[in-house]
Amino acid sequence: MERIISALRALGVEQYVITEKHTDSLESFYVRKDLDLTRRADTTVQTVQVFRPFEKDGVKMLGDSEATVRPGMSDEELRQVIGRAWYAAQFVANPWYPLPEGVREPEKAERSGFGETSLAEGMKTMTAALFAADTAEDVFLNSAEIFMRRTHTHIVTSQGADVGWERTDVWGEYVCQCPAPQDVETYHQFNYRQPEAGELTAAVAHALDMTRARARADAAPKTGTCALVLDREQMRELLSYYVDRAGSGMIYQKYSPFRLGENVQGEDITGDKLTIHLKATEPYTGFGAPMADRHLLEDGVLRTIHGGARFAHYLGVEPTGSYRAISVPVGTAPMETLTASPCLHVAAFSDFQMHPLTGHFGGEIRLGFLYENGTVTPVTGGSVNGSILQGQSHMTFSRERWRSADYDGPLAVRIEGVQVAGSSEA
Repeated sequence: MERIISALRALGVEQYVITEKHTDSLESFYVRKDLDLTRRADTTVQTVQVFRPFEKDGVKMLGDSEATVRPGMSDEELRQVIGRAWYAAQFVANPWYPLPEGVREPEKAERSGFGETSLAEGMKTMTAALFAADTAEDVFLNSAEIFMRRTHTHIVTSQGADVGWERTDVWGEYVCQCPAPQDVETYHQFNYRQPEAGELTAAVAHALDMTRARARADAAPKTGTCALVLDREQMRELLSYYVDRAGSGMIYQKYSPFRLGENVQGEDITGDKLTIHLKATEPYTGFGAPMADRHLLEDGVLRTIHGGARFAHYLGVEPTGSYRAISVPVGTAPMETLTASPCLHVAAFSDFQMHPLTGHFGGEIRLGFLYENGTVTPVTGGSVNGSILQGQSHMTFSRERWRSADYDGPLAVRIEGVQVAGSSEA
């Protein structure tokens, strides 16, 4: 760190952000329940972002560029690499903005439940949780990969920041297989920042049940319009619309019409009013300024515009840092109520996506359940195409809860009037 700062001074760089990430990771790969391969990695990556003030046509500008450096570089190599970034910064013509002041604080201890355990112990716990539900003969996990990563981050800036913290993540993927009545495989992912062993076991049990149902599904739903029920991973993707549209960059560049204090869910709400909380998964921003949980929406009203220093300054709002993780209060309707009247419950998509500019969402159906006339029929094939702008006024959320690394909220939502492209048979 001292050598990097010396190189910056030698080049005349007065504004900078130095970020060092030291990562210790453990990886395990399984075929069925047999450990096939394990890997351990220990890496250090340092990035140097430089900011260069200049004028263009009489207007103050602040350009920036970033360089990646390695601990083994000589002093001359450091100056060359950082010098190239310093040279490039003069061609980035962003209107001037002030860099936020950082804080100088003692290092933050690990905030998750993984902090008191070694990576090996954490891996053992989560591996046991992954395979705990794999007890049936007709459906099973045919492969799995688990990754645990403990990252120490240290940020030093020209604006006075000197902060450090540690964070542990666990994530992975697994494939469920059901050989009969037709041989199918389904792919699943998980990601946690807490040792959610019970959550992982429940998720795998659900995935195995869904794979068994997928093996029985052999027809697509009928083309038309129906109520749609989404759950689990699709919930975070659906609600990402509001997180993305409330970003300062989206608003400044006029991609989003969101304004503080305005009802962004619409006026005639017949379903649940939407409240979303932004969760700070890191204690500091990239400039070393403290981050905190914030209210994004409250009963459909926008309370926070979030984002970095540049666009926040242009908009005249507080720079908050960028958020991804959210929590949402659960609803009052049980899952049985959401599916009590005719609907299509899509449990798995090939790739469910929400478009942050248009508000359209959809995907190809891997597995769904059609509820009609008192029967439940597994279906596969076809696709759904909806609009959050048309559906947001009549969303109904479940009272059951689901959690992942970036989401804590209702398990499911029912949205009326979504287009389904499927079978043309009556």
